[in-house]
Amino acid sequence: MTQVFPDYYNHFRCIADKCKHNCCIGWEIDIDEDTARLYSSIEGDIGTALRENISTQGDCTHFVLREGDRCPFLTDRNLCRIINELGEDHLCHICAQHPRFHNQLPDRIESGLGMCCEEAARLILTHSSPTTLITEDEPCGEDEIIALRDRVILILQDRSLDIKERVTNALNLCGTNLTSRTTSQWIDLFISLERLDEKWTEILELVRRKHTCADTNGFDIYIKERQTEYEQLLVYLIYRHMANAPTLEDACPRVALAALCYEIIYTAAAVLWTENGSFDTEQQIELCRMLSSEIEYSDENLYILLDNLY
Repeated sequence: MTQVFPDYYNHFRCIADKCKHNCCIGWEIDIDEDTARLYSSIEGDIGTALRENISTQGDCTHFVLREGDRCPFLTDRNLCRIINELGEDHLCHICAQHPRFHNQLPDRIESGLGMCCEEAARLILTHSSPTTLITEDEPCGEDEIIALRDRVILILQDRSLDIKERVTNALNLCGTNLTSRTTSQWIDLFISLERLDEKWTEILELVRRKHTCADTNGFDIYIKERQTEYEQLLVYLIYRHMANAPTLEDACPRVALAALCYEIIYTAAAVLWTENGSFDTEQQIELCRMLSSEIEYSDENLYILLDNLY
């Protein structure tokens, strides 16, 4: 089976207690069957704690979260007790893999890092050279969607053009656009979606109120030397979502999805810069992290957006 991954993929390292948005807080943590059996056999205090903090109620075995939706094995220092006492090889599958994703396609597995993780977002957005997709073992044959995706990525990586021109060219290649709604209407659609973090709500509502007052021309000049951040965001979104389309026709709205997410992030950045007089890369990382968490980890939200892009 062909394996595909971005050139930055193997450079990811969890920053553990240095993370401002710990993935062991606020997320239900499911436990795969093999790990559940392993946990049932572990002796000592840690084994007792494992069995006391695991529930088999509902659709899947999972950890019983504590106050503040904290994993019961997250210490006061925001470190993992399971890793500290048993080692990383004792993590359940979801904890061992996060924030990695794996898209299973007919002739390949495409892996990447999800931007819901701040360190993954930092690694992606600060990657200075154009992202290269590493392929281990040649695929059986050329796929139309993959071929189109490769062309879209090359357009987005054409650094002789402004990022806005690149987005327009990518949309034109796929015969799609975002003109079915105004900026205000797209923001309203995002606000209508289910949300994980009310901080994202605050950002969207600020953008809805202030986007017409934002100094977009000034921000264009300010951010010109950091356009690679938007390039990497767009390439990440295209890589993660386009090849999953069931047909070539369905692939084109996913290019529009990437363009829409870029527009929301760019507009939010322009508003924040106008309001505060500055907008640094860490703020960019936080915007992208929130968008990923709210959109990419909710199938309902993702498909509502796609349905509105056809």
